[in-house]
Amino acid sequence: MKIIVCIKQVLDTAAKVSIKDGKIDAAGSPRVMNPYDEFAVEEALRIKQRQPDSEITLISLGPDSFKEVLKTGLAMGADKAIHLSDPAFDGIDNFAVAEALALAIKTLPHDLILCGRQAVDDDMAQVGPALAVMLNIPFVSVVTQLEFSEDYKQAEITRQVEGGSEVLHAPLALLLTCQKGLNEPRLPSLKGIIAAKKKAIEVLDAKAIGFAPDTMGASANRVSQQSLTLPPARKKGRLLDGPLAQSLPQLVKILREEEKVV
Repeated sequence: MKIIVCIKQVLDTAAKVSIKDGKIDAAGSPRVMNPYDEFAVEEALRIKQRQPDSEITLISLGPDSFKEVLKTGLAMGADKAIHLSDPAFDGIDNFAVAEALALAIKTLPHDLILCGRQAVDDDMAQVGPALAVMLNIPFVSVVTQLEFSEDYKQAEITRQVEGGSEVLHAPLALLLTCQKGLNEPRLPSLKGIIAAKKKAIEVLDAKAIGFAPDTMGASANRVSQQSLTLPPARKKGRLLDGPLAQSLPQLVKILREEEKVV
């Protein structure tokens, strides 16, 4: 089985950030693989454990620092890595990211494409589904369990829905976006880290994949960011004294008139 896993580098969710000139200022803060993408990499590795002849290719689009998450994925056990890197990709929206990934993936054999449910930096959850549409293959989002038929031609997929889950069946090739609960991602082993140093990362620019900056670049973005602010500081808690018959109406009044939640 040929498996492609799309991964992204994001700020560590524990990092402290500030807003400067309308942009996130997190100089020196640690960057990590998007947590949802870790589930995708782990699931690919588990499939390979059951199907040893499977091949896992990682792909990521971003600046030079994104090589670090590709190295992490290789150290976890992936076979190959492709880095899409070019100034022409700077500032592109999620639709254009999906376009660039699709152009690269169309040149690669693939039976299964795994993505994270969403990136924790922008929480858009758009790239995976858009990529599947551009590749003209079925997709299922927020997957929490995955099984295959004996010949690995069909997949039984459990996905999260509001209030429960649903089970779907689909033929390969297909794309899945991975949700928490699908597995428990492993940490790279020392052996894996050493082996990763011998694995090359293939770098492709816009020209190599046929990405046209004039029609696909930032100037053609369909979504633009107008402003960016930090969430409001959390207020201190309030203690309502007195019997329940007295404090309950106070609580309801606060929730309705001050917090605007009821």
